[in-house]
Amino acid sequence: MTGQFSWWQDGVIYQIYPRSFADASGDGVGDLRGIAGRLDYLEWLGVDAVWLSPFYPSPMADFGYDISDYRGVDPLFGTLEDFDELLEEARRRGIRMVIDLVPNHTSDEHPWFAESRSSRDNPKRDWYVWHDPKPDGSPPNNWESVHGGGSCWKWDEKTRQYYLHTFQVEQPDLNWRNPRVREAMYDVMRFWLDRGVDGFRLDALSFCVKDDRLRDNPPNPGWKPGDPPWTRQIRLHSDDQPEMMDVVREMRAVADEYGGGRVLIGELYLPLERLIAYYGTDLDGVHLPFNFGLVDLAKWEPRAVGRLISAYETALPEGAWPNWVLGNHDQSRVATRLGEERARLAQMLLLTLRGTPTCYYGDEIGMQDVPVHQDLVQDPQGKLSPGHSRDPERSPMQWDASPNAGFCPPEADPWLPITGDYKEVNVEAQKEASRSVLSLFRRLVGLRREHPALISGSYEPLDPGDENVLAYQRSDGDSRALVVLNFGPRTARPRLPKRLAASGAKLLCSTDPERKSLVDADDLELGPYEGVLLST
Repeated sequence: MTGQFSWWQDGVIYQIYPRSFADASGDGVGDLRGIAGRLDYLEWLGVDAVWLSPFYPSPMADFGYDISDYRGVDPLFGTLEDFDELLEEARRRGIRMVIDLVPNHTSDEHPWFAESRSSRDNPKRDWYVWHDPKPDGSPPNNWESVHGGGSCWKWDEKTRQYYLHTFQVEQPDLNWRNPRVREAMYDVMRFWLDRGVDGFRLDALSFCVKDDRLRDNPPNPGWKPGDPPWTRQIRLHSDDQPEMMDVVREMRAVADEYGGGRVLIGELYLPLERLIAYYGTDLDGVHLPFNFGLVDLAKWEPRAVGRLISAYETALPEGAWPNWVLGNHDQSRVATRLGEERARLAQMLLLTLRGTPTCYYGDEIGMQDVPVHQDLVQDPQGKLSPGHSRDPERSPMQWDASPNAGFCPPEADPWLPITGDYKEVNVEAQKEASRSVLSLFRRLVGLRREHPALISGSYEPLDPGDENVLAYQRSDGDSRALVVLNFGPRTARPRLPKRLAASGAKLLCSTDPERKSLVDADDLELGPYEGVLLST
């Protein structure tokens, strides 16, 4: 494998939400120095790269996704020198660094927008999307905000025009049809690449280019009361426009200026056929268009998971590299969605499928969503749309059984509440427990390094003869691995193909901490919600 794969193909990526990972300053909010102080843990865990959510200067209207300076660090998180030190310390441990880039919009406090809204004839006026009202004074079209619903357009009394904000009103959209905007953002990319980052996760990538005629979006016929308000429309004209591919190719060209080790990861909540288009016609697009299939899956059962995997594998362009995720800072945690036992199964799935796995901080110890009373909600989206807060999945990392779970000093007030189970569900408790979720996760990460089949091997679905079981083989020459996952609450006895009979197979790992070896080499028996990884 050496020399054949880039680090982002054979590595495991670990997402950190800086506000919630580790607080070194004692103000109850995580920071860069706090992350640096936990790098030994990440090295021990075996992850290859960190994806860092925004840490830039920001008024925090959307907790850092409203950026007022693309080339700095918000004092809440530290300094640019703190970032450089974090990057250096991570590199010393062999850990790569991927950072968030937010290209669709800035903060309304960004100097670019201050100039743009100062007058209609300002040179930066067309750096953002401005438009006259309709004759009756209403917004230019019917587009609705992704955060909370309502119009995407905000009236500016001074200049007598509306500006576009796909997300919050404090997040005006940049005009990516303007070449000067593109070059300014590409220079931002070069600023961080020059500092040594290994790539970018591109936030809300498909939104950057809008329909040039600003046509109305059609209603979503499947929407019903209780669904998120931002799903009332089909974003036919405000998302995923054909011209986006030109932007993606240009971004890729900037990354390629710095060599093949730089990666672009696209946040793209799109149907499969559109998602894969972002690889580019000649694989000249983003390296990893995020695959949210396992997050969006309505029913967590073997047939649905198997169909999803096969559809994705079939749709991938030749030479494109797959990727999988189970959660992130915008999605309910996997342990909450699936329960503890099936969450263990999901981690085995994530770390044995073909492609790059991305883990959300805390999922490796089975952290769950933390309920936050509406009066205490911090998330702006949750304030605009009660019931759709993202606070529960952003709770502080649980490091140990000390007050505040070791996230911040005991006397500090953490920015979000910590779950009541932190004395049992924490890193220190699970490090020493061979049966813990953390031990399982670390074991699986280590096995990926030891067995070429788990990285470079092909994916072959198998028929286990049991509707509650998912089975597949990964093969790379003499290296072969067999994964068998029982999604059901009862014991399963899958019938494996004779050529893959369990006889002579070696047990590499089981989600059941009690299992020491195969019960019967010729008749594999799986306990409820048990998954096994075998070397064949």
